[in-house]
Amino acid sequence: MEEIDSTIPETLPAVSAEDLLPASEPTPESSPRTDSQLRAILEAIVYVTEEPLTKAQISTALGVPPEVVATLLAELTAEYEKPEHGVAIREIAGGYKMATKAEHHEAVRAFVKKLTPPLKLSLPALETLAVIAYKQPVTTPEIMDIRGVQGAGVLKTLLDRKLIAEAGRKDVVGRPLTYKTTKEFLVQFGLKDLKELPTLKEFEELGRLELVEESQAQTALEFAAEDPPATDA
Repeated sequence: MEEIDSTIPETLPAVSAEDLLPASEPTPESSPRTDSQLRAILEAIVYVTEEPLTKAQISTALGVPPEVVATLLAELTAEYEKPEHGVAIREIAGGYKMATKAEHHEAVRAFVKKLTPPLKLSLPALETLAVIAYKQPVTTPEIMDIRGVQGAGVLKTLLDRKLIAEAGRKDVVGRPLTYKTTKEFLVQFGLKDLKELPTLKEFEELGRLELVEESQAQTALEFAAEDPPATDA
């Protein structure tokens, strides 16, 4: 039986400041941004970046004087210090980033412990789910015909995970059950509706990428275990 790996996946890759901040200054034709617009942009950037942002980095990227950046950061920092906010803007290692306020650490930790780990699908499960998503409502024989392999075990697992559901019976000989995706499927993949589905090739490539990354990580661990670093005598 094919199973879904329910282990917690690695966190998303860190987003660097260079990836998010504009690469060039506004053109002369651009309307100058107001302080409120700059503050909103700065707030968004500090929120999404993993690494602390320095004042100089922000100043250069946004094309505004350092003193303006300093003023906006001070205003944002003061705003987030208010008790109605659960996060604050902290100065860390010469830069600025958002962090949970210390007084809320225990409550946040307790909440996170109760969360259901995100689903991590095996390649056969991902392929089967993709077929159902694009061909629904679809029967088991039709799924097997497309994939070229048996997949009853995968279907059961997807049903147990509530990613698919029965969609009635097809009006053909034998009246086989058909399957469709569920609201939970949309939630897990961050989709508004089925119109936002990627191509079938992209869907399958996602699973292959995860498997390659896992294989590389495992190989690195095995190599490290077999060849430990030398120590001084």
